[in-house]
Amino acid sequence: NNVEKGILGEKIATEYLKSKGAYILENNYKIKSGEIDIIAKLDDELVFVEVKSRRNINYGYPSEAVNYKKINKIINVAKYYLLKNRLDNIDIRFDVIEVYLKNKEVNHIINAF
Repeated sequence: NNVEKGILGEKIATEYLKSKGAYILENNYKIKSGEIDIIAKLDDELVFVEVKSRRNINYGYPSEAVNYKKINKIINVAKYYLLKNRLDNIDIRFDVIEVYLKNKEVNHIINAF
């Protein structure tokens, strides 16, 4: 089901980021207005990551599900996180990680938006 698919995808994405030297600060950071799948410190940047998982591409590429509305929600949650943690002098970026569950393949889109 979709929940299991999402959990597995996020686990694969987390392991992938760790293998690239990332320090995971948060998984599934939630506030009332939205959620960020992974918040990590990587290459002296704070990276907000949206994870999209698919079993196949019959319904398009995973990243295509990250639409304008979703992007705005992620940005607003990121702003809240930065304010709450008083992180005003740090480089940030927004990435999307596509996870193809069939072969556990990962496509990391840096600076996706």
